[in-house]
Amino acid sequence: MRLLLRVLGTLLIACAVILLIIDGTKSLAANTIVLTSLNDSWTQIHAESLLGVRQFLETRLFGPLLETVVSALLGFPGWAVIGVPGILLAWAGRSRRERKFLRQDQL
Repeated sequence: MRLLLRVLGTLLIACAVILLIIDGTKSLAANTIVLTSLNDSWTQIHAESLLGVRQFLETRLFGPLLETVVSALLGFPGWAVIGVPGILLAWAGRSRRERKFLRQDQL
C-alpha cells in the first residue's frame, strides 16, 4: 500500500513540476508572473472531460455545493492543486522505521 501511495505521489509531484515549468517559461516570456489556473490547463489538455466532470457533479445530491468547491479548486494554479496532494501522498507512503545513525566507534 505504501508503494502505491509513493508512486502516485511521485507522479502527481512530477505533473506539478511540469505545470510549474510551463508557468515559469510563460512568466519569463511575458516578463511578469503568470499563474495558469487548473481550469485553463485542463481546458487546453482535454476540454470534453472537464465538461463531463461538471455535468456529472450537476446530477449529484450535493451538486451545488460540489460545484462551488470544484470551481474554487479550478481557479487555483494547477501546479498547486496537483502538487499538494502529491506531497501528502508521498509523505503518507514514506518508510515508517526510525533511522538510527551510529558513530564508527559504536559499530
